[in-house]
Amino acid sequence: MARSGDPQGDGGGEPVLPRASSSTRLRSRPDPFLVVCRCFSVITSLTAILCIAVNVLSAVRSFKNGADVFDGIFRCYAVVIAFFVVLAETEWGFIIKFWKVLEYWAGRGMLQIFVAVMTRAFPDYTERQKDLVLLQNIASYMLLACGVVYVFSGILCIGFLKRSRQQKEITREQAVQDLEELERRREELEQLLLAERV
Repeated sequence: MARSGDPQGDGGGEPVLPRASSSTRLRSRPDPFLVVCRCFSVITSLTAILCIAVNVLSAVRSFKNGADVFDGIFRCYAVVIAFFVVLAETEWGFIIKFWKVLEYWAGRGMLQIFVAVMTRAFPDYTERQKDLVLLQNIASYMLLACGVVYVFSGILCIGFLKRSRQQKEITREQAVQDLEELERRREELEQLLLAERV
């Protein structure tokens, strides 16, 4: 009587183990360095979004009072430039293509530092706007810290290392996809051969 693990049906010998797919052998854990870079990019994007929100609130209050229109205009510029910081963190090809300086981490860091300084500039220290000043301080110092990290990382060529590792990861993923396709075709051919034999 044939055992379930014995395809020959003779009942003797070792049971045949299912063959491990070659695609599972090639799949590896994601690169920890790239994971850290992605997490830092998300933190920087969220901080830039916080800067956008703070500058929008400041602009609305400036225009609402009517007394400080120049501060409102300044805040509008800060919102636009902070929006470019968020776009740079997405590494969208369209943005990088037209602003090559944002491809380099030192350039991104200087832009982030500029937005942080713009967010921190002209604070209103009146008693009724302490909450807004606190938000401005938090957002500007967080983005300033991200910018300093980007500048030093750019000087140490960490951005170049990240791009080379991303390229290797893309190449590895493409190889896995090609191998899976070959495996699928091989299984189809085996089924066709089995069908012809019967």
